[in-house]
Amino acid sequence: MSDDGVGVRVVQRLQDEYRLPSQVTILDGGTLGLDLLPWLEGVARLLVVDAMETGGPSGTLRRLVGADIPLALKTKLSPHQMGLQDLLSVAELQGFAPQEMVLWGVQPAEIKMGLELSKPVAAQLDTLVANVLQELERWGITAERSSLGVQRTRVV
Repeated sequence: MSDDGVGVRVVQRLQDEYRLPSQVTILDGGTLGLDLLPWLEGVARLLVVDAMETGGPSGTLRRLVGADIPLALKTKLSPHQMGLQDLLSVAELQGFAPQEMVLWGVQPAEIKMGLELSKPVAAQLDTLVANVLQELERWGITAERSSLGVQRTRVV
């Protein structure tokens, strides 16, 4: 769905270009919604990258933390966002919501059938990857550039 695939692109870049410690799982949650619930068990920190209504022009980046994340997802841009909001709510009800959550969102220009990102969103891809790496650094996790080219971690 065009710009809604920005999170997938970030996941792909991280998998292809970086090595992360074994305690880090890179996961393309796609439209799995509540099917991702088992992946949250035992997770202390959750970092999500997605298309999100920021209130700004196309390509605007916004960082949200904690309780602000479900509130931001009330504006539904795509079918899977409701699944993410539901997922976080159910995880909290079951007592295993991540202790720390960060969402890096980007204002989409278009959500339509297709694989290509719009120019404003594609222009933010490097910045989003850098922001994810900085979040991991804040958490004491260092990503190393992969010399092998392609590295795959768990993908659903």
